[in-house]
Amino acid sequence: MKRILLSFLLLSSNIILAQNIEIIPLGVYGGGDESNLSSYLVGKKDEHSYLALDAGTIRAGINEAIKAGTFTTNTKNVLQDYIKGYFISHGHLDHLSGLIINSPDDINKPIYSLPFVIDILKNNYFTNTSWANFGNEGEVPIINKYKYQRITPGHTFPIEGTKMSAEVFTLSHVNPQLSSALLVNVENNYVLYFGDTGSDRIENVNYLELIWNRISPLIKEKKLKAILIEVSFPNSQPENKLFGHLTPKLLNEELQKLSTLTGKEALDNFNIIITHLKPVEDQVETIKKELQDNNPLQLNYIFPTQGKRISL
Repeated sequence: MKRILLSFLLLSSNIILAQNIEIIPLGVYGGGDESNLSSYLVGKKDEHSYLALDAGTIRAGINEAIKAGTFTTNTKNVLQDYIKGYFISHGHLDHLSGLIINSPDDINKPIYSLPFVIDILKNNYFTNTSWANFGNEGEVPIINKYKYQRITPGHTFPIEGTKMSAEVFTLSHVNPQLSSALLVNVENNYVLYFGDTGSDRIENVNYLELIWNRISPLIKEKKLKAILIEVSFPNSQPENKLFGHLTPKLLNEELQKLSTLTGKEALDNFNIIITHLKPVEDQVETIKKELQDNNPLQLNYIFPTQGKRISL
């Protein structure tokens, strides 16, 4: 009995120690609800040093996290001190409007993006006619609060103010329009975040294939703890009206390709966090049901709730 108890305690301890990454959803939808748009904080457990993965909603999400007990400090402290920087996947408002609106109350920090996203921020949002220039380039007067960090696919870069590093990938979001994904390294454990993306087959590209090849060794080594990926529409949405998004069927199609690289057993109970659902009528529930009812790889689908921590 003592041996059984000791083994149980050791197993429980290992499980607890393994959960060293936390994701805090500040916004989970892909439109329709301006108080709950794409944004996820990622960081090491209990260190309060986060990178924001997109920034559609910031303040409302922080407030929900405080209500849920995820944060035990005030909104200002989370905004200014806990969030060390932003990764913006592409230039659509549902992925960056929270950053823009809250910029007057924020403090100096970096924005990491592919060069085309920096150009959108500089030329379309942080301008005198749209808002004010809180960036460090562009129209004068330059407030110089946010430091643009142009990142290049295939190169690892550090996340300032944290122990994390990351690598960016290009995505197609209604070809030839682009988006991006980010592979975040939290002390040799990983999380992969996708901005908006269409499937390779429909977009006529191989961007997802390149990502599957990059991450398959990490999955087999059990270092990749979760993939955050969008499913915007149910299967009933015509493929010619997806506008660079995924359905449950298309996500399964792509993950089957991943399984040919990892082996199906490596994906058994693997965490897939579903993002960017569009809350139109009963569409969210339909998407959830379609994913759960057709799950040949036995994936662990997670549907995040605004403000509630996900531990990995």
